[in-house]
Amino acid sequence: MSRYRPPAPLKSNYITYEGSQILLAELKYLWKEKRPAVTESVREAAAQGDRSENAEYIYGKKQLREIDRRVRYLEKRLDHCKVVDRIPDDQSKVFFGAWVTLEDEAGQQECFRIVGPDELDHQADYISMDSPVAKALLKKEEGDEVTIRRAQGEKLYFIERVEYRPVNL
Repeated sequence: MSRYRPPAPLKSNYITYEGSQILLAELKYLWKEKRPAVTESVREAAAQGDRSENAEYIYGKKQLREIDRRVRYLEKRLDHCKVVDRIPDDQSKVFFGAWVTLEDEAGQQECFRIVGPDELDHQADYISMDSPVAKALLKKEEGDEVTIRRAQGEKLYFIERVEYRPVNL
């Protein structure tokens, strides 16, 4: 039995302006505030003597590794991402960054925003453009019927509204 893991599928490189600002703020916080504070606590723990049994030192070093890993990831990801900071010309169709209101056959409405995969943990109503739901919605218009495959099975939806909100630069 091997430890081989297939490579993860590539993520889309698009990100909204708001999402890029959130990631930049996280990077700045980690690099300018959290890392220096943890470094100082590790320095103080190291000054106490024996490092092999010093839990504060061991935990601090682990925290530094996690911070450095996240900083490297954010720097690399932000370099590759393309920031979408404008509204498309044809606002009647579903594209990246659109707020889409769907209605099922029972009259239940759901509203989603289609964003890049790096923005999902910031808002509960965001869906990745790589998800099956978003792929089914892209390039559709208001009034179109869309069959979406979900965990519960296939379900028919009507696109009630497509909306693009202005970008806050």
